[in-house]
Amino acid sequence: MKPWHVEIFGGPVALGDYGTVIATPDRKVRLTVWSDLKQGGRIAIGNCCLICPGVRVSAATEIEIGDSCMLAHGVFVSDSDWHDLYDRSLPIGTTIPVHIGKNVWIGDSAIIGKGVRIGENSIVGAGSVVVRDIPANAVAAGQPAVVVKHLDPDRPVRTRADWLADPGALAAQFDAIDRHLMRNNTWTDWIRSLIRPRRGD
Repeated sequence: MKPWHVEIFGGPVALGDYGTVIATPDRKVRLTVWSDLKQGGRIAIGNCCLICPGVRVSAATEIEIGDSCMLAHGVFVSDSDWHDLYDRSLPIGTTIPVHIGKNVWIGDSAIIGKGVRIGENSIVGAGSVVVRDIPANAVAAGQPAVVVKHLDPDRPVRTRADWLADPGALAAQFDAIDRHLMRNNTWTDWIRSLIRPRRGD
């Protein structure tokens, strides 16, 4: 897929191998590095990550997102206040790096604030506001987000890298989905839809 509706400002911005970035005209993906000239800033996103429409990642210092992470629709990750409490003419304000571990799933419209560390395999619930660290293998939710449960240590957590590791099986899976969705399509229906279209064609 071509990188339509993905806006990158500043840099460096790095996206690892096998990333999936989905953006729409009304929900662009924005990856922005805006830093002062002294310290610089960067965004580093690992391999096999999923970035959904409306995701914004804004770095003044550093944002690192580990391999196989999933950022759902409308997620916002920022390492800065973007203004000082008293001198609001300052463009950055307080900034502390953000580190998101491997295989983290961040739910719809969640906000990850400056200085946060999220441990690997953890899940952030939809609409959560994360202002404190979240340990590995935990589920956190709320405003502000708190740990509501821990993952079962006896159950392995599968990653997007695992899912993408076998291209043949992945292609077969998508082919099966396409065949299921188009199972009732016929040539005659296609020709009729061209000549006499009706609702649902």
